[in-house]
Amino acid sequence: MGSIPTMSIPFDDSRGPYILAMDIGSTASRGGLYDASGCPIKGTKQRESHEFTTGEGVSTIDADQVVREITEVINGILKAADDHNIKDQIAAVALDSFASSLVLVDAAGNALTPCITYADSRSAKYVEQLRAEIDEEAYHGRTGVRLHTSYHPARLLWLKAEFPEAFAQAKYVMTIGEYVYFKLAGITGMAMSIAAWSGILDAHTGELDLPILQNIGIDPALFGEIRNPDEPATNAVVADEKWKQLEEIPWFHAIPDGWPSNIGPGAVDSRTVAVAAATSGAMRVILPSVPAEIPSGLWCYRVSRDQCIVGGALNDVGRAVTWLERTVIKPENLDEVLIREPLEGTPAVLPFFSGERSIGWAASAQATITNIQEQTGPEQMWRGVFESLALSYQRVWEHMELAGAAPERVIASGRVATDHPEFLAMLADALDTPVIPLEMKRATLRGTALIVLEQLEPGAPRATPPFGTAHQPRFAEHYTKARELFDALYRTLV
Repeated sequence: MGSIPTMSIPFDDSRGPYILAMDIGSTASRGGLYDASGCPIKGTKQRESHEFTTGEGVSTIDADQVVREITEVINGILKAADDHNIKDQIAAVALDSFASSLVLVDAAGNALTPCITYADSRSAKYVEQLRAEIDEEAYHGRTGVRLHTSYHPARLLWLKAEFPEAFAQAKYVMTIGEYVYFKLAGITGMAMSIAAWSGILDAHTGELDLPILQNIGIDPALFGEIRNPDEPATNAVVADEKWKQLEEIPWFHAIPDGWPSNIGPGAVDSRTVAVAAATSGAMRVILPSVPAEIPSGLWCYRVSRDQCIVGGALNDVGRAVTWLERTVIKPENLDEVLIREPLEGTPAVLPFFSGERSIGWAASAQATITNIQEQTGPEQMWRGVFESLALSYQRVWEHMELAGAAPERVIASGRVATDHPEFLAMLADALDTPVIPLEMKRATLRGTALIVLEQLEPGAPRATPPFGTAHQPRFAEHYTKARELFDALYRTLV
């Protein structure tokens, strides 16, 4: 397939105000200028590659390395803006980062630990300890999240118990975006969305969840003050003379990448659901308010004074496809196998190759393939696994409707959606709703710019991202029957 567009426009076709937008991702720190329409400006894109340090349960990155990367990103963007005489039209600084993350910081503002990324699982023992000590359902009802190694509560227990000297020196607990802002511009404060993605925000009040902090013996003063999207920092102090102009504009507090990944493609309300289908998967929808009762199978992250994002995560989407590629002969006519009417004799599959997250949160769940017969061949096996992925998204979808979503369309992106577009037709059948492929790069970074633009120019017209042809439901009835078998297997085996 051809290259995926980026929506980039030349300087001469752009209009201010401009947003200096940046993203700290899993493989690189990136950035660029975005104009008032939400389009990236050609010639401003910057990228600094990095890798996580990994090992048994370990996933970290040097927090100061990330600061250096973002420094270079800003330098490159400012030079490009200066070359085209629009430096004085940069109206705001914006940043998103992978979520969640954690850095212990001392009184002098120096990192005591590496940045611990979302994939670090060394606090697993403390997740179980917390489960034995607190009411997890009540915790989920307040915060919208489950106890997990990617959230702050178990991680702070782990750090306090196993790194007591570092913890004793800690003056602040920060996420990586907060740390970057603090080091570069002396800015403190924690975006409400970052607190939510860290598992320490009461979703209903928009304040720190004091019960969980009391449970783990953590002083709330370790965290920055919670800030809404309309409360940017206006007190930046920079050391580099070339950056002095940035002291005069607002720095919008760093947000988690999950929020702008909805905004960038246009999934901005309760009628449009964003689906990610990559190594793992996600399904998210933005609601106008936090549900009074958060469905137990989903997470709910409050992002502003009113809005929240409700959704679910699937461990194994691309992983399931990789397993197929490694294990089962790939049919030469795979595209046809996936797009045509359902195959008779397709096996039923529970696609939990690395445990289940949404909706049952059964970490020990295993993949299961059943109803294999003598005539079952590669076509049926491939079809069965892909159908099970569509059904897994369907389970999340139903819980989102319970939360108050009223979805009319789905916008889908990710490697599996790109490599196997026929899967989106299967997803449309399972959801009985049109599925629209997103055909652009860097939608998350664009979303970060759009969130800030909406604060500066509410309701102003924005460019529409490029979409492919919508897949319409064709065989929805088949998935109703397949779901019955899926649920029966789940009840028996999980």
